[in-house]
Amino acid sequence: MKYLEPIDHQSPEFGELYDELPLWSARFGLMLLDQVELRPGITILDVGAGTGFLSVELAQRCGAEAKVIAVDPWAAAIKRLERKTDYLGIQNVRTVVDDVAAIDLPEASVDLIVSNLGINNFDNPEAALRSCFRVAKPGAGMYLTTNLVGHMSEFYEAYRSVLAELGFREQLAALDEHVSRRASVDSVRALLERSGFKFSEAVAWSFRERFVDGSALLRHYFIRLGFVSAWKAIAPQWAIEATFAALERRLNAIAAQRGELSLTIPAACIQARKPACE
Repeated sequence: MKYLEPIDHQSPEFGELYDELPLWSARFGLMLLDQVELRPGITILDVGAGTGFLSVELAQRCGAEAKVIAVDPWAAAIKRLERKTDYLGIQNVRTVVDDVAAIDLPEASVDLIVSNLGINNFDNPEAALRSCFRVAKPGAGMYLTTNLVGHMSEFYEAYRSVLAELGFREQLAALDEHVSRRASVDSVRALLERSGFKFSEAVAWSFRERFVDGSALLRHYFIRLGFVSAWKAIAPQWAIEATFAALERRLNAIAAQRGELSLTIPAACIQARKPACE
């Protein structure tokens, strides 16, 4: 099954070819851009910058006197960001290939921290946010986006029913564990506050990802990149193909009944601030 084959996002060619990740992250990034403070001359840290959708926008929107530090351990993505800024003539973006938890920046040197879906991919979210707190100036704002619990609930309901029908009862617990890892506003707030930030506000919304049927969903390049490997890990390893064949049929039946396959994506832009006086 083509959609079960892994995609190597670390390959140099991947950074040249893909568009699906910006398509996904732009929904969240546009909400962040609608909320974030814009001031001339500020230093901005973009955590988990990827290929730089947010870095490029903030560097331009805040003007040439502002400075954006784009950090991500994904080297191929940072290389693409560098090619973008070179081509566009943007000179106020500095790139860093590193985990933010280990970033070499002076204490209290950053006016604003942003992270568009970055918290979803941190190996150690608490270490990453503690590092952000260290480099933030007193009073610095922190803006991050994330998808929330309830993400793609329509898909997971179908997956649950397939596992139950196939008699894979032990895998239902693995599915529950996978779903429970999704963030909530309260869990992100607690994480920020444990790292020293003071929670300010959360702006929540939702959108839909629409597909003609389950076959289209499972073969979509970004779904294969971002989700299929984790979904495969839930099924019994000796029955992955049979499980996904049944899941594809179930999703196709849902789409035939409803006219399409529509997945709900709850999301939030969460704002916090480093206290002005510690």
